Amino acid sequence: MDIGEVAKRSGCLPSTLRYYEKLGLIHSVGRHGLRRQYTSKVLNKLSIISLGQMAGLSLTEIATMFDEHQELVIDRVLLLEKTQQIDEQIRHLKAVKKSLHHVATCPQLSHLECPSFQKMMEAVQKI
Repeated sequence: MDIGEVAKRSGCLPSTLRYYEKLGLIHSVGRHGLRRQYTSKVLNKLSIISLGQMAGLSLTEIATMFDEHQELVIDRVLLLEKTQQIDEQIRHLKAVKKSLHHVATCPQLSHLECPSFQKMMEAVQKI
């Protein structure tokens, strides 16, 4: 399968495929003229790379999920650490959402007179 077909089927730009190859994430099996050729296995690998990126993993972290034979080897410790980071992000975003909702619906004429808003400002100053 040439680079154009891989790009079409995976949704990745050819430049992205070349970049992934430069990083060693994927490997072409040769060329047909000037076009890189890949096995169909590359589509699974690209899906795994996309899943890893969606989970917030860096390309370097994703690369560690493959052994020297390019077989998938899940780093469960890394994934558990990532879930803890995501949980922390969720807690933070919920607090931001709650604060924004309060500011948007606060009955005070001036937010500076609102005790809750004052507490939010104090909390930000401590960060």
